[in-house]
Amino acid sequence: MTRKMPAYPNPPAPPSSSRSQENDSDFVSFGVQTIHGQNEAFTALFIEESKRIFDYEDVKPVEVKEGYRGYVPWGSDNEQPYQVIEKIRTDEVMSSNMWFNISCAYGRGFQVTDDDIPVLSKEYKNQEVKKFFRRNNLVKFWAEQFTDIKHFLFSVLVVIVDAEGNKIVQIRHKEAINCRFETCNDDGDIEHVFYANWKKKPKDNEVEAIPLLDLDDPVGDLMVRLGKEEDPATGQKREATTDRMFAIVNKIPTAGEKYYPFPYYAATFNSGWFDIKQMIPTAKKAKMRNGMFLRFIVYLHKDYFSKLFAAEKINDPQEQKKRQTKEVNNIKNFLANEENAGKQWISSYYIDPNGKEVQMVRIERTEKDKEGGDWIEDSEEAANIVSYGMSVHPSLIGSSPGKGKSINGTEARELFTMKQALEKLTRDIMIQPFYMLNDVNGWELEYDIPDLMLTTLDQKTDAKEVSQKKPAEDDTQNA
Repeated sequence: MTRKMPAYPNPPAPPSSSRSQENDSDFVSFGVQTIHGQNEAFTALFIEESKRIFDYEDVKPVEVKEGYRGYVPWGSDNEQPYQVIEKIRTDEVMSSNMWFNISCAYGRGFQVTDDDIPVLSKEYKNQEVKKFFRRNNLVKFWAEQFTDIKHFLFSVLVVIVDAEGNKIVQIRHKEAINCRFETCNDDGDIEHVFYANWKKKPKDNEVEAIPLLDLDDPVGDLMVRLGKEEDPATGQKREATTDRMFAIVNKIPTAGEKYYPFPYYAATFNSGWFDIKQMIPTAKKAKMRNGMFLRFIVYLHKDYFSKLFAAEKINDPQEQKKRQTKEVNNIKNFLANEENAGKQWISSYYIDPNGKEVQMVRIERTEKDKEGGDWIEDSEEAANIVSYGMSVHPSLIGSSPGKGKSINGTEARELFTMKQALEKLTRDIMIQPFYMLNDVNGWELEYDIPDLMLTTLDQKTDAKEVSQKKPAEDDTQNA
């Protein structure tokens, strides 16, 4: 016995997801479903397949503000960052690793010096500089910037100049999750960042359009716009712009992505390991609470129900809810019938703009002999792979499940040193825009984010502060 549903044709503009129309609790499709078979009861886990978050379609730019080109959606439905954060928040290993990576990138904090004198020290006398760094709350700023760069591999900041256009007076963070990039102009340049709450489908007046400085030379671009330097294209100074706020994008390069980078850790979604890890606590709870084993995993494409509603022309939220429940019960009945063992549920599918067939439902059978307490090795394997994908050694952030997984102090110290050393690229990219303050405001400052270096017992101290800018000099002195 097989159950075949009609293939949906290529959909029009992506319909809104059924999960976004009402609270998740209003729908019964996702989570553990108890199934009563002919001779036994068992459970099945209904989940959205995580790798579908990164299903890209050839979506045209969306016009949202008059007088500008449209923005490029972030993911096929423009909600990819929200979905990624939702996934991270459901996983204790991924959440903890993310915080660890943010903290490592922050190091000992952003430090500014003038002739090796910290600008916020009592010895420093330039009150203009001191006031700027006191008023811009750079502790919060850097925490926000590193949070975005670790989640999405890019961050956005804005610089605000004074009324005369002579000096930068403020630096502010813009949350990446609320930023969308304008499609390129004919020269291949992105000219604006649109800032809004995209979940609320903002109107024209609810979208802020911020001029974006040149990605390769934001300092030079700003100097040209303010009429302080010649335009390299003409060799002449322009008339100074009336704009007083400008956006800068810090981005970790990723191959083939012009607008929104692909976070490297997101490969754990595409590979399926994230879903495997999510399955393990569900299986254990099902066994421990109900004495039932988890037999099936039912993967539903994130657009499955929205396309079902569109195909059957169901628009009323209550009718959608009933239809969704009916569809879940159809799948449960199929799984409960022993005559269907070994047979396939043939689901709907659709063809994406690239001609690829996208399956909407996939059912996998789990190992029946896995009892509630027999998932330790699987849990360890999944946690290690997720940590591997996030560049975090499990022993640095917490102990792995099982016995004999501890490491000694020397190994831990070396692992931590290696982790901090790998933050140099990120920090160099993030610090670079601050040299704009020197060019525009006429200052001569140096910027750095030092590390906390754990030491050996013969150093007579637990740790010392080390700058990655001067490793050779420090090594010579220590020698």
